[in-house]
Amino acid sequence: MKAVIVCTSVSHGNTRRIADAMGQVLEARVVAPGQLDAAELARYDLVGFGSGIFLGSFHANLRAYVEALPREQRGTAFVFATSGFPDAGPQRFSRPLVRLLTERGFDVVDTFSCRGFDTYLPFKIVGGIRKGRPDASDLAAARSFAEGLRARIAAAS
Repeated sequence: MKAVIVCTSVSHGNTRRIADAMGQVLEARVVAPGQLDAAELARYDLVGFGSGIFLGSFHANLRAYVEALPREQRGTAFVFATSGFPDAGPQRFSRPLVRLLTERGFDVVDTFSCRGFDTYLPFKIVGGIRKGRPDASDLAAARSFAEGLRARIAAAS
């Protein structure tokens, strides 16, 4: 299986740490959105898309990259994020990106999120929230998630 992870990690490196943990399991390189041409995506069996969450949304660079992809039949994808808050309830922050990827032709098979150190306003005033996150258990959960993805892709082949 050939995989790649498209990741935007700008504040504290939280999302990049999660992407690297998943990338080790998937033997995937981790790239920023501008480092991978849309045509290159067809070379991969699995593509991950992730960023930190800013005011309930994925980073603008990642969203713009996905929005610019032409609509065509594509392979399998997954979505991941780090956030000060959980991806839960009726306003799940993963839903808009999953929808957008599906519109662009991806089969989105799963999502992953974990807590990350968050200093976005107003949390900056109090020194941030979720200090020390992602931690060792979050990285282990990311690796376990990637192992599950790898097993599902292999079983489907």
